[in-house]
Amino acid sequence: MRHALTAILAAASFSSIAAAQTEPAAPAPVPTAPPQSAIGAAIAKDMDGLMTLYRDLHANPELSEQEVNTAAKLAKRLKAMKFDVTEKVGGTGVVAVMKNGSGPVLLIRADMDGLPVVEQTGLPFASKVRTKTPEGVETGVMHACGHDTHMTAFIETAKLLAAAKDDWKGTLVMILQPAEEVGRGARLMLEDGLYTRFPRPTHAIAFHDAANLEAGKIGYTPGFALANVDSVDILVRGVGGHGAYPQTTKDPIVLGSRIVGSLQTLVSREQEPSDPAVVTVGSFQGGAKHNIIPDEAKLLLTIRSYSDETRAKLIEGIKRISRGEAIAAGVPDDRMPVVTVKDEFTPSTYNPPEFAEQMAGILKDHFPQGQVVKTPAVMGGEDFGRFYRADKAIQSFIFWVGGVPADKMAAAQAGQASLPSLHSPFWAPQADKLIATASEAMTVLALDILKKE
Repeated sequence: MRHALTAILAAASFSSIAAAQTEPAAPAPVPTAPPQSAIGAAIAKDMDGLMTLYRDLHANPELSEQEVNTAAKLAKRLKAMKFDVTEKVGGTGVVAVMKNGSGPVLLIRADMDGLPVVEQTGLPFASKVRTKTPEGVETGVMHACGHDTHMTAFIETAKLLAAAKDDWKGTLVMILQPAEEVGRGARLMLEDGLYTRFPRPTHAIAFHDAANLEAGKIGYTPGFALANVDSVDILVRGVGGHGAYPQTTKDPIVLGSRIVGSLQTLVSREQEPSDPAVVTVGSFQGGAKHNIIPDEAKLLLTIRSYSDETRAKLIEGIKRISRGEAIAAGVPDDRMPVVTVKDEFTPSTYNPPEFAEQMAGILKDHFPQGQVVKTPAVMGGEDFGRFYRADKAIQSFIFWVGGVPADKMAAAQAGQASLPSLHSPFWAPQADKLIATASEAMTVLALDILKKE
């Protein structure tokens, strides 16, 4: 790769010199697009094949922990690149190792799973896959979070680095992770020996597509980038009876409503304003008939935070408010609400600030001015953070790559259109530009981390 890239650059330089020596002076040139880098040129040559892979992945998504075919087809490609490939790590995960002398150990990660969403993009290669969830619900399946772009850029990054072994030294540990959408794929791989069976990383990088950035824009966030995500159930218990005689009951619908209202004070009146948090009641289930007061109601909540301390405070606050409102309503002790925090939670994702700024500097030096921008932290979740939490000596960095076509972004900014979000059945990124930018960014960062001294 090094010789190929040198040849590309040399040819471009020679052409420029020859033109300057033989052509007469011309008017000032019209501004043009910035010159393409050697890495960008190599990616451009591969783009037809990359889009074929992307369309195949998009049309054939698999749900979390069911990524059998996806893992197999990508593992085959990695083997052809001469990686040492291990399959079925943490379920359907794939670990591909390439040792190239002494030096840093760089983990590069892409996630594989789709979502239980019926696609409505109208794309000619739209997913028509139907399956059942683990709960038995029949659903469509879609790459509505862009993991198909993640995997495609991952494969191109692997190809470029494998071809450029003369330009770097160290060890690549490239992983295809299952079950990101349910928040446990990283944990499953770690528990299956990711850091013991394979070289332990000194650095870890990943990217995520963005539905709020123009295609090809790169966003980065030092510090907390994504949030802790908790799912909490509140079983509100009362004493049921006839709707015409409410005085004989302890109405869980009314009590649940009081709990919903009081929960809003956890953020608005108890949380430090500079430390964002979210408490959302996404579902209120109770009752089956107009004139019956039920025995129970159920609230389903999503809780978002950044620090572990804030997470614990919010969960304890939910328990306190639920019990306090029940006591105020006169609910007997044996009918107090039951608050259940789901065992699986997605931990926050943290970019060590100094390393994040270093990586952003590499990207800013490589890409045209203005293409790399600092972005605010978001309350979405992403279990890439587990790889850093498992060993905080690792230098970890996740960044965003925009996928919104420029015309649609302009229309949205002018108030003439709305943009679909990630997880929307209408999310259809400008995949070629997204994949090209992400492949180039990942390769540039990898070559810097693994550079020869």
